[in-house]
Amino acid sequence: MTESTTVRIRSLMPALAPAERRVAQRVCEDPSVVAASTISALAAECGTSETTVTRFCRAVGFTGYPALRLALATELGRAEGFGARTVGGDIGPGDSLDEVVEKVAWADARAVEETAEQLDVSTLRAVVAAIAAAPRVDIYGVGASAFVALDLQQKLHRIGRVVFAWADPHVAVTSAALLGPGDVAIGLSHSGVTQDTVDALARAGANGATSIAITNFPRSPLADLADHVLTTAARETTFRSGATASRLAQLTVVDCVFVGVAQQTYETSQQLLEATHEAVATWRQARRPPRSR
Repeated sequence: MTESTTVRIRSLMPALAPAERRVAQRVCEDPSVVAASTISALAAECGTSETTVTRFCRAVGFTGYPALRLALATELGRAEGFGARTVGGDIGPGDSLDEVVEKVAWADARAVEETAEQLDVSTLRAVVAAIAAAPRVDIYGVGASAFVALDLQQKLHRIGRVVFAWADPHVAVTSAALLGPGDVAIGLSHSGVTQDTVDALARAGANGATSIAITNFPRSPLADLADHVLTTAARETTFRSGATASRLAQLTVVDCVFVGVAQQTYETSQQLLEATHEAVATWRQARRPPRSR
């Protein structure tokens, strides 16, 4: 599976120059119109020059504007052939609650689907191997990413990994200073610019630990300093409905990592999962209040 053109452009948008970013926004807003537009029409609509449009195309991996148009048209045709349905547009103040539900659900579902489509399996394989062999794993994430970090910690802990999730930046950087070669440090940040997470991952990497970034933007500070980068594909929309989508995208990557690691030690992982499940079930049974007669 490969990432779509609009997913790639969204992920690279923060690294583009302002004029190029306007072109990127137009392409992502309405790829069907751009696929049918001339380069001069697109440049005029974005308030820029044809040279800037060409420079934008090269910045996102195309040889020029004709190649971009061809890619957009091909993907749109493929989507129509599969009957794909797009719930377009941002959430506006005039949207009904029914429309809000539809748009939020569509954004969340697409975040998971597009994340899976563009996930680099070779990088994922390297990440899984590093974690499976690591004597210790540290996970850094603040804000909403902290919840995803805790989810990954709980999953890996259940299959016998020595793993810690740190949301406090002081504790995170302190823990990172104790890592060394063979250990693994994972930084979670949708934007890839969260300084607390960047600092902790940088310290862990400087000490020789294998550093892994999970972010939406492959040209971000967090991605730049990591040994391995796993990218998500989530859209940010009004009222930050995309914040939920970004967490779901991160959880998709986290699940892939966890299952991959569990496969590496299949028999042991299965035994430990059964043991932890039994422990929780027994605990719940013991705490259940007696039925009244």
